[in-house]
Amino acid sequence: MNAINFTTILLVAFTGSVHCIGMCGGFVAALSGYKINKNTSLNKQIFFHFIYHLGRISSYALLGAFFGFLGRVVSLSDNMQGFLWFIVGCFMMVLGVSLMGKSRFLTYLEGSFMLKPAVKKIYNFVRTSKNLSSFYLLGVFNGFLPCGLVYFFAAFAAVSGSAFWGAVVMIIFGLCTLPAMIGFSFILEFFKIRYVMIKVAATIVIMYGIYLSYGGYTMMLGAS
Repeated sequence: MNAINFTTILLVAFTGSVHCIGMCGGFVAALSGYKINKNTSLNKQIFFHFIYHLGRISSYALLGAFFGFLGRVVSLSDNMQGFLWFIVGCFMMVLGVSLMGKSRFLTYLEGSFMLKPAVKKIYNFVRTSKNLSSFYLLGVFNGFLPCGLVYFFAAFAAVSGSAFWGAVVMIIFGLCTLPAMIGFSFILEFFKIRYVMIKVAATIVIMYGIYLSYGGYTMMLGAS
């Protein structure tokens, strides 16, 4: 993982984390409104939120390791690696355009998933349960939800060609979303900059997609 990769990861993660408010804000609301009693001490509330976010980041790490391993298997040759980079780069460009609101690609994927009966049943169970493990499970469930930024970092993990670095990429993403997720109830006043930050993140995603596609294309040419 080189400097440009980590720079891109951090920039997209921090600027794009405001997207998590719209997608995952309902989970934070469910955590505070349904699962945590208002009379619960502040220390316990913080602990419950920690368990929830631990579950969410655990899901990200698992996804990162899986896609990193998958990328390693696929890119056994320079030609295949170049092809993987090219395809992932094109995918990133599509995601960036959708994050800007120029396409309904992400809206369809993110919205339709929660409408499935089986998904609703699982969500209602972990939302209403008071067991300690249910806080972790709510985070795990949240982590596996379709999300444009998750797709981006999963693609990034695949390009890394390593289960370890793939997991690291997704863990960094998860940690970078914490400020926006934890400050959900306090960030409403900053909504005026939310869309600006999303557009910045989308622009970076598109630019990196172009960079990756071009790199993959030149790699395929060199291997042929």
